[in-house]
Amino acid sequence: MICSFDIGGSKIVAAEVDASLNVTEIHRAAPPVSDFEGFCELIVEATPQSADAIGISIAGVANPVTGIITCSNIPAIHGRSLQQHLTNRFKKAVYIMNDANAFGLAESVDGCAIGHDTVFAAILGTGVGGALVHNQRVVEGVYGTAGEWGHGPAAAIRTGVALPVFECGCGQAGCVDTHGGARGLERLHNHFSGENLTSHQIVSAWKTGDLAASGTIDVYIDVVGGALANVVNIIGPSIVPVGGGMARDTQLIQALDNEVRKRCLAHIPSPLLHPTTDGPEKGLIGAALYAMEKNNAANA
Repeated sequence: MICSFDIGGSKIVAAEVDASLNVTEIHRAAPPVSDFEGFCELIVEATPQSADAIGISIAGVANPVTGIITCSNIPAIHGRSLQQHLTNRFKKAVYIMNDANAFGLAESVDGCAIGHDTVFAAILGTGVGGALVHNQRVVEGVYGTAGEWGHGPAAAIRTGVALPVFECGCGQAGCVDTHGGARGLERLHNHFSGENLTSHQIVSAWKTGDLAASGTIDVYIDVVGGALANVVNIIGPSIVPVGGGMARDTQLIQALDNEVRKRCLAHIPSPLLHPTTDGPEKGLIGAALYAMEKNNAANA
C-alpha cells in the first residue's frame, strides 16, 4: 500500500492507495506554508506505519538530481530537499513529483488517455502547467522541468495584437503562463477593455456575444492555441488531456482545440484536446503510481 499525498498552497490531502488504484482518503488539512518543520510533521502524522512507500504530488518542481524543490506558493519547502528530509524521518522511500506530472500519469494509466503511447497533459488553472508521458511513464527531463510549456514567450500571431508583458513567477517576463491561466485571462481582459472581471465572467460574457469579452477570448485562444500547437508539433501526442479550472468549460476547450489543430503541421481530423477532471484524486493516483514504479525499480 502507498500513502499518497496531493499538496497545494491551500490543502494537503492524504490517502491510502492500493495496487488496484482504490483511493481511501485518510487526512485533509491546510498546510503550514511558512513552517518547514510543521509541514513535515503534518505529513509524518498523516502517514500510516503500514505504508510501503510515500508518494507526493506537489505544486512545484523537484530537481531529480539535487532534490531541491522550486515552489512559490509554499515558501516553507522552496529551496529545500523535502524528499531527503522526509526519507530520514520515515526510514522508508519517499517520492515527490510535480502535480501536472501526477495528473498526466493518472490520465495515461487510469483516465481518458488509456491506450495512448505519447500523451501531453495540459493544465489550465490559475496558471499553466503540463506533463509529457510516454508508455505510461513520466518524462521528467534532466532538471525535472519537461512539459513546462507555460514558460516560453507568449505571442499573438493570428490576431496580430501587441501583448502586454507581465512578470512571471519563474523570474522571466512575457511567459505563456502569465496569459494562459485564469489570472492571465483576467489580466488580458483588463488590459484590452479596462474591465475587472473574473475568468468565469469573461467566458460567460463571451458566450453571450459580448464584444469586449469576445475580443479578449480571441487573443487568449490565439496565444494558448499557438503555444500548444508548437508543443504538439514537437512531441506528436495522440491525445492532450486538459485539466484545471479553465478546462471545466467545454465550449472554451472546443474553441482552443480547433485553434490547435488548425495550427499543427499534421492534419488531425478529430479532437485532440479532451477536458477532464483534476483535483485531489488525480494527484493521489498519479503520485501513488509514481511511487509504485520507483519503489518496484529500487527493490528489483
